[in-house]
Amino acid sequence: MNDWRKSSHSTGGGSDGTDCVELANLGTTIGIRDSKAPMHGNLSVPHASFVQLAEHIRQLP
Repeated sequence: MNDWRKSSHSTGGGSDGTDCVELANLGTTIGIRDSKAPMHGNLSVPHASFVQLAEHIRQLP
């Protein structure tokens, strides 16, 4: 079982505050999924690609 985590800063946009993405270290990749619908699967990206994505997001205004 993977340890899926979401940001402690996440309050969500939904009425119950559950609208968020979750992340998990899946070994050779990082898993990204919708916290509202984890049964719908996840997007798996290589660690290096996830780091590039996170750096890009941090630089956005």
